[in-house]
Amino acid sequence: MEDADQALMLLENKVRRDILQHLVREPHYPLQLAELIGVSQQAVMKHLKVLEKSGFVDSEMVPSEKGGPPKRIYLVQRSFSLRIDLGPDLFQIEQRILPKGGPMRLAGKLPPGMSDIAEQVSGRKKIPFTEAVYFLGELDDALEVLDRQRDALISLHQHIKHRASKVVDIDFETYEERHLVHRMLENPRTDIDIEAIIRKMASDELHYESLLSSFQGRMMRVLSHSSGHIISAPSSSKLPWWAILPKEQKEPK
Repeated sequence: MEDADQALMLLENKVRRDILQHLVREPHYPLQLAELIGVSQQAVMKHLKVLEKSGFVDSEMVPSEKGGPPKRIYLVQRSFSLRIDLGPDLFQIEQRILPKGGPMRLAGKLPPGMSDIAEQVSGRKKIPFTEAVYFLGELDDALEVLDRQRDALISLHQHIKHRASKVVDIDFETYEERHLVHRMLENPRTDIDIEAIIRKMASDELHYESLLSSFQGRMMRVLSHSSGHIISAPSSSKLPWWAILPKEQKEPK
């Protein structure tokens, strides 16, 4: 999340976005960027320093075309995808690093049909304009299909979360308990340290013990009810709340 926070902080500034938009096409000098964007060279340099310090851009000294002293030129350094999903019962921010390697190393990760393009461009240092337009058009079409599929998955995820939230509101009385359950719903494939989270929420040791005991008891009852298991034990028994979880989840009928 820290990388995503940094990216959002840097990209919220329109001048920086404009700078990156030009740099992804080809390296530029600060004076060029200032003239293209319509701001002072001093302002451009200020933003370039921020982007360079964060690793978004790099710079190098190149000889002057007119025989003068070398000049510093800037180019984009990092490659990543920044995703934001927001809606009722949905808030996700993720920064994904794009895979490295040449076309053939990417071929095995591409959807059907796209590996042919990887094979055609592999080993070629230059691609003619007409071929590039065709290849990029094919890739854009494939990306649009994947984006539509992802949109549908995100929407389905949101529907399930919304319906689950209604049950959470009924089954868990306190805000602390609902907070913990939502953390579990947001990270269904991740082992969450419930005790560590509760300890951060608690004001003291007594409060911690109370929250932990209450949550374990309520979670045990909820899971027991939903799984169809009955737990019989003395009131002094300290059964863990996960004791009634089946080894393998059965598919719902």
